Amino acid sequence: MGEVIRVTVWNEGRHEKTMEECKAVYPDGMHTVIAGFLSAEPDIEAGTATLDEPDHGLTDDVLAATDVLTWWGHMAHHEVRDEIVDKVHARILDGMGLLCFHSAHYSKIFRKLVGASASLRWREVGEKERLWVVQPGHPIVQGVGDYIELPHTEMYGEFFDVPQPDNLIFVSWFAGGEVFRSGLCYYRGRGKVFYFRPGHETFPIFKNPQIQRVIINAVRWAAAPGSEAALGAGNVVPLEKLET
Repeated sequence: MGEVIRVTVWNEGRHEKTMEECKAVYPDGMHTVIAGFLSAEPDIEAGTATLDEPDHGLTDDVLAATDVLTWWGHMAHHEVRDEIVDKVHARILDGMGLLCFHSAHYSKIFRKLVGASASLRWREVGEKERLWVVQPGHPIVQGVGDYIELPHTEMYGEFFDVPQPDNLIFVSWFAGGEVFRSGLCYYRGRGKVFYFRPGHETFPIFKNPQIQRVIINAVRWAAAPGSEAALGAGNVVPLEKLET
């Protein structure tokens, strides 16, 4: 077996403390569910971090030991300290992967990385969603099938204010007729970023085997090293020095 991928599963962790509907689905927090199925893989070792821990659980030592960071936030984006966001941003540019789930589109770190508002349309009535695979050769969707069907979820609809992704992996259809770009890959510096739309807090979406397969695949994709030259800033020899 090769090197183990070290994952930190970050969760705001507030809904599980304040919403009975969320407590019923994730009594120990959705971060424990995500870390659990990731750690069941022989090549992945997952720990957790939450908003209310010192430094939001993202100390220098934790970040230095993280190959891939996953992020879920919703009601307290504004409480994430800017200096922690800057440290996470720097680690991503230096090669750490980032997976953002559901309402993490509004997180400070995702908006900093994409340079846009990441605003969208939404409706919460528990309707059906189909996430159609639109790039079947991509490693993130291996073993997933043609689509993922979620019987009850929150709708996200276009327009989604983000830059064009480097790869578009999923497009969602909802029972109300809306569509949404639901799986987006970005390359930032040496780091890889994947936004994945599913993950509403009152539905057991992170317990869905296909959703778990996508996240496991995405961790392996994001952990793969990028170009060593991506952030190169070395001296360039002047042309006249090359002419002999």
